[in-house]
Amino acid sequence: MGTDTAQRTALFGRHEAAGARLVDFGGWAMPLHYGSQLDEHHAVRRSAGVFDVSHMTVVDIAGSGATECLQRLLANDVGKLTAPGHGLYSCMLNESGGVVDDLIAYRRGETEYRLVVNAATRDKDLAWLRRACEPLDATVTENATSLMLAVQGPGAREIAASLLPDDLRAPAMSLKSFHCCEAGPVFVARTGYTGEDGFELIIDSEAAGLELWDKLLAAGVTPCGLGARDTLRLEAGLALYGQDLDEDHSPLVSGLGWTIAWDPVSRDFCGRAALDAEKRAGPASTFVGLLLEDRGIMRHGQSVETDAGAGLVTSGSFAPTLQRSIALARVPARAGGYCEVDIRGQQRRARIVKPVFVRRGEIRLDFDQDA
Repeated sequence: MGTDTAQRTALFGRHEAAGARLVDFGGWAMPLHYGSQLDEHHAVRRSAGVFDVSHMTVVDIAGSGATECLQRLLANDVGKLTAPGHGLYSCMLNESGGVVDDLIAYRRGETEYRLVVNAATRDKDLAWLRRACEPLDATVTENATSLMLAVQGPGAREIAASLLPDDLRAPAMSLKSFHCCEAGPVFVARTGYTGEDGFELIIDSEAAGLELWDKLLAAGVTPCGLGARDTLRLEAGLALYGQDLDEDHSPLVSGLGWTIAWDPVSRDFCGRAALDAEKRAGPASTFVGLLLEDRGIMRHGQSVETDAGAGLVTSGSFAPTLQRSIALARVPARAGGYCEVDIRGQQRRARIVKPVFVRRGEIRLDFDQDA
């Protein structure tokens, strides 16, 4: 697919110069890889890689009604963010309990929050947020000029922190997971989408962002594309919106029940009534990992046959760290043991396992344990 009409991040020229294979991803010209997706994957697992994720949507919400607005919109409770610098992961739901989007929310001040939402859901997310905030004293502002870099891997934090402005180095290194700090045009969060440690950095200066990218590469950090990002997140069991998550399925059947803050019971967030009903009845399906025991590659959309009925692969690929095919799937709640996956018309045997394969460079899968 061509990229001539796609939007370009400020790093587009750097990607071209580095020999990236560019593809249209959600209307953005983004690097798929810079020569070897496998090498990029292994670089993140073993040392450090950097991703241009400037296509992501950054939204700032401020005003005396900001907290109330987000408490109504998110399944998780921003009341947990007791001080500036705290963050959490959450789903934003519709009235039927389906996932409008998954996002990270950070508290920046007493009445200020920053959300990072998916690029493909930008328009509907902004409309959803503005509609909810309109009756309250809260403004929704898209930060459309920033660069966003994800520096990931066991060596990522140390390298990246050494290249930050002097007043951010120590605060950045002291961050706990899902915490953030900022100074001047640089916002640093200890978060990521690879299963490895690292930072996600939002930089409100094109010149500063380009300079940091150049310094990271000069320090030996590997530039990485969307291909490695997908296999890394799949190995870590991290959901992808539009495949593993959508508006037709709730967090309860998407492996994200842990993100729902049921207490206090007085918090009537959007979709709560539907989730309460689903929880009482018992979800009909569950979210699992699949480990292929035959030849082939599992892919999104393939059918799954279990001892409890039919299911569907939501994400699948070859896993470079495990050297075999893995997948995430939604299957009947009582399914367990082994299943059959339809790969190009052939039934291939796979084992149902817990949907986390690799975290922090270690294979976390218990091959002898069912989900």
